[in-house]
Amino acid sequence: MGFVSWGIVRVGLLLVLTLPFSTGDTDPRDVSAINSLYTSLGSPPLLGWIPAGGDPCGEGWQGVSCVFSNITELRLSGLNLGGILDEGIGDFESILIMDLSHNQIGGSIPSNIPLTIRNLFLSGNQFNGSIPVTLYALTQLTQLFLDDNRLSDNIPDSFQELRSLVDLDLSGNNLTGQLPPSFGNLSSLTTLHLQNNKISGVLDVLQDLPLSDLNVENNILSGPIPPKLLNIPNFRKDGNPFNTTILPSPPAALPPFIAWAPSPLHGPPRGRPADGPSSSLVLPQWSKGRVFWTNKRVIVIAAAGIITLIVLGVVLLLVLRCFRGNKNSNKHGANAYNSSGKKLNQVQKSSSQPAYQTEKVDKATVTRLIDGYGLESGDTGISPNLQDEQLLDANTRPASSRHQKNHEINKGGLDVKSLSIRPPLPPPLLPTVEEASVSPIIPTEVNGPGRSSRGRDSCSLDVTAFTIASLQQYTNSFAEENFIGEGMLGGVYRAELPDGKLLAIKKLDTRASRWKTDAEFLQLISTISKLRHPNIVELEGYCNEHGQRLLVYQYCRNGTLYDALHIDDEMHKKLSWNARVRVALGVARAIQYLHEACQPPIMHKNIKSVNILLDDKLAVRVSECGLAPLLSSGSTSEFSGSLFVSYGYAAPEIEFGSYTCQSDVYSLGVVMLELLTGRESFDRSRPLGEQFLVRWAIQQLHDIDALVRMVDITLNGVYPVKSLSRFADIISRCVQSEPGFRPPISEIVQDLLHMI
Repeated sequence: MGFVSWGIVRVGLLLVLTLPFSTGDTDPRDVSAINSLYTSLGSPPLLGWIPAGGDPCGEGWQGVSCVFSNITELRLSGLNLGGILDEGIGDFESILIMDLSHNQIGGSIPSNIPLTIRNLFLSGNQFNGSIPVTLYALTQLTQLFLDDNRLSDNIPDSFQELRSLVDLDLSGNNLTGQLPPSFGNLSSLTTLHLQNNKISGVLDVLQDLPLSDLNVENNILSGPIPPKLLNIPNFRKDGNPFNTTILPSPPAALPPFIAWAPSPLHGPPRGRPADGPSSSLVLPQWSKGRVFWTNKRVIVIAAAGIITLIVLGVVLLLVLRCFRGNKNSNKHGANAYNSSGKKLNQVQKSSSQPAYQTEKVDKATVTRLIDGYGLESGDTGISPNLQDEQLLDANTRPASSRHQKNHEINKGGLDVKSLSIRPPLPPPLLPTVEEASVSPIIPTEVNGPGRSSRGRDSCSLDVTAFTIASLQQYTNSFAEENFIGEGMLGGVYRAELPDGKLLAIKKLDTRASRWKTDAEFLQLISTISKLRHPNIVELEGYCNEHGQRLLVYQYCRNGTLYDALHIDDEMHKKLSWNARVRVALGVARAIQYLHEACQPPIMHKNIKSVNILLDDKLAVRVSECGLAPLLSSGSTSEFSGSLFVSYGYAAPEIEFGSYTCQSDVYSLGVVMLELLTGRESFDRSRPLGEQFLVRWAIQQLHDIDALVRMVDITLNGVYPVKSLSRFADIISRCVQSEPGFRPPISEIVQDLLHMI
């Protein structure tokens, strides 16, 4: 009887332990993702799979493995699958392994591969196009196999953060160009297969990697082979026009009598010889004496030539100095001093500090941060009843700029270069700040082979050029019922294309765009059009006709995060704790793309909940990316009133005229505080000590009891306390008053990723 009872207990325990895997409660987001995948693959005959609904985990769908209610593995190798992979693949919440190798899947590889993926196998299919630049986001990746497809173009320089990648196979494609510099960051890479492509250049970037298996056969690689690569146990290099000379390592000293062996392709190598038998030095016995005496004569001649050049240079310098002295003695000193007799201080822009890292603006033109900076806390996103923005310190702004409106594409940041003011001589008069014009910083290349444009015809535009007539048709002549909101750069309208697709049209105000020539405007469009990321609002097109300039964006039906948190009760209910963590991660990923994937880095300058849009699946789309230069197009006198940041979101350093990438991190921390507490960044209706969210919350983030009391009450306590504590810790680091104490955006992304 005892044995029977123990057996019953064991069976009961087994049922309890396996219950999460068999309850049939698959995460709805995973169900939606796998349904979308099934449809995009052409509804193949897979056991259990259906195009809508179902329970993949509970019903044991073919190739599907789960942990609790989440799909973690998809293994569908060699099943003769066709179709394509659509963007719905990015909706899997916790997938770790995806094996779709050796099928007939075509199209391009989606740009939104799930961030949790660790092993991705797409070998032996018919994928075409380029490798997505968003690879950099897959920081958990350990194996990536894209071999034997039809991929083309350059290998993207997107491997900076893939430090966990162990195996990479890109062989058997049509890849061109040189190896990207970010390959040097693959500190865990042991296997790299690049054979049977059209890759050119040299292998220097690979020499410090821990490789044990390297195959670069049948490419067009050239140049000397780094000696370290020859020590790789399995190094295959045939079928390349390599220089037979091995790239030498620097020795302790170079004997003066040794001659270099000429290279058949590139002539004498420029490096120093390597020690040991691998050296490329040639010293035949019969020629040693002749080489010695030939080099001796060369050294003597060279020394004599150098001495002659030095003497001639000294003589020439003395003559020039005498000439200048005589010329200057006939002039008075008016050119060196101003009217008061004081020497003019030269104003120069430092070339050692890139303008995109830290930007300085005149402190007087920046709205004071004390007691609030920028937009009124009553911003209502795209709500028709937009409240006027009020500044606490009204005297710091012109009267004409004290009333602004906000909407989902509000331009609150300004991209300003350090001014380089060169006064005319004579007399040396420095222009005032109001007279100086501000030039925008516009990257000429963003994460790809973009080209610097100097005119209309040289811009590389990957978006549609709309006509005024077509946009009038799509918006019903910009009718009031299609009006979304008004911002500093103009109004936003909803447009519907004949096929039913919705777009958002940004009609730029002439004040913002008149300072740019057509060529400059098209260059800005070219830059923005290259910003491609799943968490950034995509530019669909533009219009530049009859003095009108408009921007055409993808439309997000669920409005802004501000609306979801503070206005729309139905949307608020959808923001569960896990949904809020995913929103924070999406915003962080967008900022990481701007800061780290774009060269030069792009600072957003206006991160706030009203600029974070939500699509049908509550996925994040950050707006305003790359548009800050429009606010710096005119003179500072006209736009000085616009140099402000929204209430409660501004980093302290902006008060001193400085904006860095870490200022964006601060604003992200404020958005995360909104997600945590459900409060606005600034709320005038609350008691004085609670109006500014950061000031009120910062002292409570490390007190677990106070933290629990801070949480949005609409969550009804449905959240893991450990996750809550981690989230608060990230916020605390983001809103540090000193920029240097804030973490880099990549660290924030990793911390949030570990919470999912």
